[in-house]
Amino acid sequence: MRNQPRSPRFAVPSWWQRPLLVLAAVLVLWWSPQPAAAAMDVAKQVLIGADFSGQELRGATFNLTNLRDATFAGSDLQGASLFGAKLQDADMSNTNLREATLDSAVFEGTNLTNAVMEDAFAFNTKFRNVAIEGADFTNVPLRADALKTLCATATGTNPVTGRATRATLGCS
Repeated sequence: MRNQPRSPRFAVPSWWQRPLLVLAAVLVLWWSPQPAAAAMDVAKQVLIGADFSGQELRGATFNLTNLRDATFAGSDLQGASLFGAKLQDADMSNTNLREATLDSAVFEGTNLTNAVMEDAFAFNTKFRNVAIEGADFTNVPLRADALKTLCATATGTNPVTGRATRATLGCS
């Protein structure tokens, strides 16, 4: 038996196949999902009077941050964590707070007009003298005392979800 040359395992592309391979590689890289930008983390900061209005802040971390007089009007804070944040006199009107962690936060004199807080966690959150006209509290766990306080002033319908504030709180 004569030694016959083996065919290569991987054939070298011919002159007309190379440009196609390059084009295919470029297209794969072009349409590949890019890594998401890291979410902002400003935990334990003093950001009194900061202006975050109209910003994309999904997944941001504001844990234990002093945000007194801060403005978040029209911002997207979906999935953000504001655990223990101090939000006295903050403007959070028209803000997306879906799935946000608001536990132990202090909302005192806070403007939550037309905010969407659907599926947010706010069980130990303090609400005092807050503006909640048109706010959506769908599926937000609240303590009985906070619910009583919020139901006393609940009015309006959320312009995004179309839900009445009183109904989302389960006020009788």
